Amino acid sequence: MPRSNPRAVGGRRPPAPAGQAPAGEPPAGEPPARWRRALRAYLDALSAERGLSRHTVAAYRSDLERLGEGLARTGAVAGTGAAGAAGTGAAGDGHGGRPDLLSADAAALAAHLRELRRRGLSPRSISRALSALRGFYAFAVAAGDRADDPTRNLTPPKLWRTLPKVLSQGEVEALIAAPDPTKPRGLRDRAMIELLYATGLRVSELVGLELPQLRGAGGGGLQEIDFLVAFGKGSKERVVPVGEEAAAWVLRYLREARPLLAAGERHLAVFVNRSGHAMSRQGFWKILRGYALKAGLRSAPSPHVLRHSFATHLLEHGADLRAVQMMLGHADVSTTQIYTHIHQQRLRSLYDRFHPRA
Repeated sequence: MPRSNPRAVGGRRPPAPAGQAPAGEPPAGEPPARWRRALRAYLDALSAERGLSRHTVAAYRSDLERLGEGLARTGAVAGTGAAGAAGTGAAGDGHGGRPDLLSADAAALAAHLRELRRRGLSPRSISRALSALRGFYAFAVAAGDRADDPTRNLTPPKLWRTLPKVLSQGEVEALIAAPDPTKPRGLRDRAMIELLYATGLRVSELVGLELPQLRGAGGGGLQEIDFLVAFGKGSKERVVPVGEEAAAWVLRYLREARPLLAAGERHLAVFVNRSGHAMSRQGFWKILRGYALKAGLRSAPSPHVLRHSFATHLLEHGADLRAVQMMLGHADVSTTQIYTHIHQQRLRSLYDRFHPRA
């Protein structure tokens, strides 16, 4: 398997020699390679039928294009004849008998995963790449583009479960107190950090929040906020309670700062940037990093660290694991259980530190 730049997908690729199309691309005027058409259909199905987020679809596209372009370039890692594709066979897509993404066999895919490991990708990233491959070939079999699934006997690398980073309650308080609420942007930032920590939202859910998603139990509209409706992965809807402190800051922001920041823009986004448009994930990440430095934190937390802190602090104060699962929007309670390990680790640390016979 030739080495490829993991940042190539979505960025700039080296130009092809004069008169030659890029790897896997047909000459000008010819239809796209068959494997590219199959890949496009699969990605469209992920978005339309399974409702996966555009970030997940983009990651799958990156993983599959990386392999497809490598095979189209040399075909060196692929074996021969195991595809059994309907009308395709091991000859691939007509590129001089070269295998491609549709006709690759299990040996080619195993070699690809080994190459990812050799390049230093984490077990989690390799597992995601294998998940993308499995989904693509299952789709290809169902569509009649292949007669077999070459990923059937491939096994994922062992995933070492690492405990997520969390902030202490003191660090959270320092971070929340860092914005200056006397200024419109400071008031917005205080409201965003308060709401993120109070609800455990994903950052995409926070910046994508719209006014109708804020609800009051008494039907008071934006006069009160008791809970919000979040749309998580796969557009799954869940109801998340909002604490009084966070609700008060959000309402104050909506009354005092949003009209100034929105600058006449008519849209439903709750949190807006200096241009009056909806806040972006990257924009909020920069804001949070600046306040972390101002608060004197040891390192700048990502927005997801506040989500981890929300869950961990709830469990430390006796919250029910299933309730935390529902608020986080986890499909499986085993995903939420990692926060109980953090709690146990902290208890052990306290025991070792203070017990006279520890």
